[in-house]
Amino acid sequence: MRASIIIVNHNGRAHLERSLPSVLSTLTPEDEVIVVDNGSTDGSADWVSEEFPAIRLIRSQVNGGFGYGCNLGAHPARGRYLVFLNPDTTVVPGWLDALLAPLSDPQVALVTPCILQMDHPARINTAGNEVHPTGLAFCRGAGMPPTAFTTPEDVAAISGAAFGVRRDVWDVLGGMDESFFLYVEDTDLSWRAWLAGYRCLYIPNPVVYHDYALRFGEGKFFFQERNRYLLLLKNLRWRTLLLLVPSLLLAEVVTWGFLLMYHPRRWREKVRAYLWVFGNRREILAHRRAVQSLRRTRDRDLFARCTPYLAYEQTGHTGAARWAHRFLDPLFGLLYRITLSLVRW
Repeated sequence: MRASIIIVNHNGRAHLERSLPSVLSTLTPEDEVIVVDNGSTDGSADWVSEEFPAIRLIRSQVNGGFGYGCNLGAHPARGRYLVFLNPDTTVVPGWLDALLAPLSDPQVALVTPCILQMDHPARINTAGNEVHPTGLAFCRGAGMPPTAFTTPEDVAAISGAAFGVRRDVWDVLGGMDESFFLYVEDTDLSWRAWLAGYRCLYIPNPVVYHDYALRFGEGKFFFQERNRYLLLLKNLRWRTLLLLVPSLLLAEVVTWGFLLMYHPRRWREKVRAYLWVFGNRREILAHRRAVQSLRRTRDRDLFARCTPYLAYEQTGHTGAARWAHRFLDPLFGLLYRITLSLVRW
């Protein structure tokens, strides 16, 4: 079998009603669709079973998180390639052939397409993801026209909303890290691929549409900050982390400042992130050993693909973003250059 398209769903029946017909109309008999229902309570699983009996449906009684759902779907998948789509996406004819073509290169591990905003199809949602050395990740090209990114190129990270991976590489990397639960797991998978000697590639075609809206729901700060720390502790050498201390302290000022300015009642989520990392240090070190055992490239090479600056405007507060760029970009840029010059391993 050629490709297994895996869609992880949690209470997303309304999205599936649009997504599944879009996907199924573009496939060949050599492809399969797997829907993982992650503990939904909206009848999603029963609806998929009744309306699309040919789809392989995996029911989980609990919501184990996005990475858990991806691994659950990948385990029985029969395709040489695994393709992951969010349930709130739609695709265009020819998307799968175009997405899989670069994976014939043994150096390419992960491929992510041009993802456009569903409600504003002339604007990019993300053209791969940008990652700052402190672990903060952003949608590359968000809000820009797709003509801004018309050539295939390596990116720091793929977007979990839509990406393809060779099955053998997925197995080597160990799939998604389920301890992330939600957010940053796509960056972690990408960093592990880079460190293992593979490439992460953005391609302008195919186009995938994503029903995306910026939200800061309950628990988002906890997961994003906790997972950022987890990303760094797993993937980077201890010497690199030591050199990053000035940048990390500045990132703490930025994240605390944003939280206290715009969501002050949520400060406990940031504190919870610190406590979780400390309380799970043994498990983190075990994950770290697994990642380091696959290492084939240097932290310097990883940082060379990172961005020196933060995309403050993607918080939705454009006025504050302008001031942040004016005053913080020079400092972050200087720290980036210093760090890159000192990291030799």
